[in-house]
Amino acid sequence: MAVLERHMTTSTPPAHDTTPPQPRTGQAPPPLKRADFRERFQQDFRDPRFADEAADALDRIEAIAWRNYDEGRKAPRTRKAGPGYADPDYELSVDWIDTKERIDAARTRWADKAAPPRALPVCGSARNDGTCPGEISKSWRLLNMARDTLAGAQIEVDLLDLSRVTSDYGRHIHPCKGCVSTAMPLCHIPCSCYPNHATRQTGDWMNEIYERFTAAHGVMIVTPVYWYQTPSPLKLMIDSLVCADGGNPDPTSTHGKKATEAKALELAGWDYPKHLAGRAYALAVHGDVAGIEMTRRGLSDWLDWMGFIDAGPNARLDRDTAMQPEVRGAAQALAVAITELRAGRLVQPDAAVRRPRPK
Repeated sequence: MAVLERHMTTSTPPAHDTTPPQPRTGQAPPPLKRADFRERFQQDFRDPRFADEAADALDRIEAIAWRNYDEGRKAPRTRKAGPGYADPDYELSVDWIDTKERIDAARTRWADKAAPPRALPVCGSARNDGTCPGEISKSWRLLNMARDTLAGAQIEVDLLDLSRVTSDYGRHIHPCKGCVSTAMPLCHIPCSCYPNHATRQTGDWMNEIYERFTAAHGVMIVTPVYWYQTPSPLKLMIDSLVCADGGNPDPTSTHGKKATEAKALELAGWDYPKHLAGRAYALAVHGDVAGIEMTRRGLSDWLDWMGFIDAGPNARLDRDTAMQPEVRGAAQALAVAITELRAGRLVQPDAAVRRPRPK
């Protein structure tokens, strides 16, 4: 045993391999064939009015769309990144740059102590009276009660209604593609997965939502439980906000979506910046059967992990009765938390504690 111990203490450890692992491939299906692409493209134009009026024009447009798909034409509008980026000569998407500039401006307003306090109440329901149900949601009614309470406390209110993805023309929150699971630096903030013109994934509403979250001093989410879980519009938004927790603000450092470069950055040491930390939050989750407490806990854990500061026990609700007065109370708690936060009297208790597992 003594010999073994002496050998263990004097031997030279093996050299650490710093070569970033290569991405694994083979899951995605092969690209569409020409005829299959045409069939899928035409699904948006089944209305006879299109065929009667402009069949030849659609054929020409479809040919351009096929060429973009075949060539993988992702973000055709670009310009050089310029100073302040790892690679100033890299061609960045103009859409991405515009969103990043709005987020930076919103962060400046958020940090300005002279600016009015701002809250972002979020309606998580998919139902509204502009689509199939023909009636406003309970969450919308509760959210407006919260809005009135916050406004009465001299809090500037920006109301975000996620049900608009079901009723607005062309309104999309495109799904997160899980870049963070390959390497955290591959997850850019704002998300650079979109636009993707080759696959007709454009007009992502998250480009606006990132800005609105950044400008807010406090967030209040009011949501129902849909079939034991979070409604799909809310879950789409939550997934897309993963870039706000450790995301990379410089896509030129990975030259777009170069997974190998992102893996190398992460292995070299990534600081996992929390871009939305320091905002207060309140929650109100309601439902009829089951899943209420589980959904509320999941939302609380998510916001806690992001570095949000809860506005107290009265601002975390999971109820199926007596919701109206309790939502008003939650909004009051959030208004107090926002005021205390901006005055420097409310701080994250564990802000200085280093997480052993950042992600």
